Amino acid sequence: MTEPAASTARLLPHSAPDESGARLLLLSVRRIGVGGLNDAHAASQMIGAFGLGFRRPLVLVRALMAELARASSRSIMIAPSCCCRMTMAEAMLVRAVAGANSDPRAAHDRLCRLCGIETAIGVLSSAQAVAQAFADLGRPVEID
Repeated sequence: MTEPAASTARLLPHSAPDESGARLLLLSVRRIGVGGLNDAHAASQMIGAFGLGFRRPLVLVRALMAELARASSRSIMIAPSCCCRMTMAEAMLVRAVAGANSDPRAAHDRLCRLCGIETAIGVLSSAQAVAQAFADLGRPVEID
């Protein structure tokens, strides 16, 4: 493996999810992470995916991002929106949201490691709300 390929593999060790809910969450997190909480591209993606029901998941993803920014003691690395691979932090976040309702203890552990904190109850609550909103609207956040 060449040196640039090896460094890319270290920065982006995970493939982006194929499932529509998980991919939509990842893209929304990336857009909001770059463009801020009121990013129009993230809103447009939600409108395209959820139609008239877009407001609830959009507001909840924004709340999740705000809570991550508030609670985290470290920087959370995100890749550009066009990237077909995920950073370690993105993979931890998507997996935590995917399992937030079915296995909250494991999701809490992932979120604590992601944020570098001992307790992440606020972040977990936001992740559970996002997961439930996506599932209610027919795009559950699932990971293989």
